[in-house]
Amino acid sequence: MTEYLTVDGGTIAYDVTGEGPLVVLAPGIGNSRSAYRFVAPRLAAAGYRVATTDIRGAGESSAQWASYSRTDIAGDLVALIRHLGGPAVLVGHSISGGAATIAAAQAPDLISGIVELAPFTRAMAFKLGDLTHRAYRKGTVKMAGTMLGSLSSWKGYLELAYPGAKPADWATDLAGVEAMLREPGRMKALQKMTQTSPADAGAQLGNVRCPALIVEGTLDPDWTDPRAEGEAIVAAMPAGRARLAMIDGAGHYPHVQFPDETVSLMVTFLQANARA
Repeated sequence: MTEYLTVDGGTIAYDVTGEGPLVVLAPGIGNSRSAYRFVAPRLAAAGYRVATTDIRGAGESSAQWASYSRTDIAGDLVALIRHLGGPAVLVGHSISGGAATIAAAQAPDLISGIVELAPFTRAMAFKLGDLTHRAYRKGTVKMAGTMLGSLSSWKGYLELAYPGAKPADWATDLAGVEAMLREPGRMKALQKMTQTSPADAGAQLGNVRCPALIVEGTLDPDWTDPRAEGEAIVAAMPAGRARLAMIDGAGHYPHVQFPDETVSLMVTFLQANARA
């Protein structure tokens, strides 16, 4: 059942299932919390209280906000964790991975660990030679269209972001994403999020004090070398705080394509770091 938290500037939608130590799941841009539809039930069954949230601009959260930066999203997530009586392990995908970095640095009393799935946590250093990488080049073109407000470009990006086999409910889920983005203000919110810089998250990597798990897909089209990106994130955090896990064959949505593997990694991390 959807619940709502009022924060400065709007409302954040979320739901809670299960009992045990708190885990908060935040999706990436252009998606609702249904992106965790395969993960949340498994974590609840494993003995965790799982809160799945819509980030600002998406799902059932308010569509129109003054800004959509990772710092803004981090503030919303911290407010939700405080409301739910943290501490929590915070799981963030893509833009929310960057937000998780900021939240962990700014609210260490509320966050006992972070899991970042295919995170945009560092400013990207584009090189012309990167365009020789076919998947990266095609993804970049689709994201450029999305930055200009094209829904068809976003749908095209999603096709690339799930290399290989699509989830069984792919057509239904894609239709749900399209319907959500056709609601007033939501495509504009997505457009603005694509235009934000991860520099605010990158600046906080060295301030993370809790344990961190970085998960990358080997076929993620958002980087020419996903492993190198993950290793760079780990290296930018204090020594010994973070580790990298790669999921073979996954694109930008490992938690949707390979939920069993993703949940296995999460549960091992939660067993060590989640606190009631």
